[in-house]
Amino acid sequence: MVRVYAIDGVIPVVDPEAFVHPTAVLIGDVIVGPGCYIGPCASLRGDIGRIVIGAGANVQDNCLMHCFPDADCIVEEWGHIGHGAILHGATVRRHALVGMNAVLMDGSVIGEAAFVAALSFVSAGFEVPARTLVAGVPATVKRPLTDAEIAWKRRGTEEYQRIAKRSLATMTETEALTAVEADRPRFSVTPHQPLHKMRGR
Repeated sequence: MVRVYAIDGVIPVVDPEAFVHPTAVLIGDVIVGPGCYIGPCASLRGDIGRIVIGAGANVQDNCLMHCFPDADCIVEEWGHIGHGAILHGATVRRHALVGMNAVLMDGSVIGEAAFVAALSFVSAGFEVPARTLVAGVPATVKRPLTDAEIAWKRRGTEEYQRIAKRSLATMTETEALTAVEADRPRFSVTPHQPLHKMRGR
């Protein structure tokens, strides 16, 4: 059962083809599109502004989204928001990636197919150009992204879309086993390596 709360009569909207983990919290003016994955303990708090998650995007474990009054916080189609990221009144354009524990401040815009490195701080109003890597505190543009890096990100987002489908179809709350089975199965997933391995490091 998804934890969804209305406020002032405004009720979150979750497309039937989206997966929202039961420990995530959606409040008020939140719109989650088809094929999305919203991870455990994510907080999408639309109590004074609007939060929009576009089709096929993912917002992973422990992420937080909020904004100032009358503002929007948006992740467009195929956006990819890594574990623990904080987005406050920011816009993440199509196919962009936000790394783990990054912070995006009000009015910042992450350009289409751009990457924000893990632990980066994107200042208020900063606009990240499309297809570039930004990193640091505060984040600055480091270089253009390669086609291979953008393709790597696409594969990762596709995997989260598959996780959403698998979770809708098979995830159930259960009791833990007390011992490991002799024939314990492994998941049948699409091979996908971390970026540093893809680069050959």
